[in-house]
Amino acid sequence: MNLANTPVITLDGPGGAGKGTVSTLLAAQLGWHFLDSGALYRLTALAAMNHGVELSNEAAVAVIAEHLDVRFEQTEKGTKIVLENDNVTEAIRDEAVGRNASVVAAYNRVRDALLKRQRAFAVAPGLIADGRDMGTVVFTEAPLKIFLTASAEERAKRRVLQLTEKGQDVDFDTVLADIVERDERDTNRATAPLKPAADAFQLDTTSMSIDAVVSHILALARERGLMS
Repeated sequence: MNLANTPVITLDGPGGAGKGTVSTLLAAQLGWHFLDSGALYRLTALAAMNHGVELSNEAAVAVIAEHLDVRFEQTEKGTKIVLENDNVTEAIRDEAVGRNASVVAAYNRVRDALLKRQRAFAVAPGLIADGRDMGTVVFTEAPLKIFLTASAEERAKRRVLQLTEKGQDVDFDTVLADIVERDERDTNRATAPLKPAADAFQLDTTSMSIDAVVSHILALARERGLMS
């Protein structure tokens, strides 16, 4: 695809590395559009769960992905995600949905079904694309690619804090085990495995603040002529 007229900054990396928070802040500061590609896989998993589709049935899950009835509505409180007329903004962040999203994301047919939908987000004035294969598959011509990572322990701490703030009772060891399991599945899947693009800047956010990460990426964007 040709991104000559639409600048795209991709942020890939494992769960808990800070992609979502950083991407949201970048999009706000630049006034660009934001793609949370992980939400599409979570939505596919949730829709399959709601319709009683076995996640082991790739063909059936692919049909769900192909006909995903979803809207992203911008509100004063942020993005509202509506699946089949139901507000699922919070529901797709459930731990079980996240695990199932990793399962369906390994299917070729599901990824193919969602590819065109993801690329359609690349419109003026620019796009911040958050995911696991944004720089390696979806936006291979992006002028700036970032790969964020952090230790599994640090990512587990962040997730526990996030869930605790939502009033959920979670166990650190369980969350850590889920993260390690998902990392293993994402990095070893046959289709679009999680890895840095050859031309990506890699940032370890274990000991970095969110503001420091955002500032670093904005500096890189400025160097690339993507902003004044």
